[in-house]
Amino acid sequence: MEFNYDPIKTVQTAALFLKMNGEKPMKYIKLIKLLYLADKAALKLMDETITGDKYVSMNYGPVLSKVYDLINHGPERDPDNPWFNHISSPSDYCVTLLDDPGDDELCEEEEKIIETIYKTFGHINVWKLSEITHHMPEWQDPHGSAIPISIDDILKALRKTEDDIEAVHKNIEKENYFNLLLAS
Repeated sequence: MEFNYDPIKTVQTAALFLKMNGEKPMKYIKLIKLLYLADKAALKLMDETITGDKYVSMNYGPVLSKVYDLINHGPERDPDNPWFNHISSPSDYCVTLLDDPGDDELCEEEEKIIETIYKTFGHINVWKLSEITHHMPEWQDPHGSAIPISIDDILKALRKTEDDIEAVHKNIEKENYFNLLLAS
């Protein structure tokens, strides 16, 4: 059971991290780690993620699957994604903010989570940050491959109870149902 990927909230979250970085180029691996940490913190505090992305264990730690594809495969993979209007293609393994997407889709609690994650981890070197994520219980060494990380894996790592996990599942079902209604 997974959340629905939200391309606008994802790009707004990435943009906030890049703005907090002084709009200087940021190693995209670091940006992906910050996005993962923000989603994990939101899951802990709000029982939902910010981006709705799916996660995988890769050699450098947990990765947001869709964001990783956007960065590494560009617009040919998803030409309508707003990411490409606001975040640069990688250059020297870095991305920059091209145009501010605003933050109107993010609630106040999500913005506080993003700020806290940046204050806590934004100053850390990309390789040290990658090493930190290797010690997260939901990460498994993929030995050059990619292993899916389920929401349940993260919730268990956060020491959520079975009742808490079931409540998150129900919220995901409700979200999926409302999205289905809106789409029809």
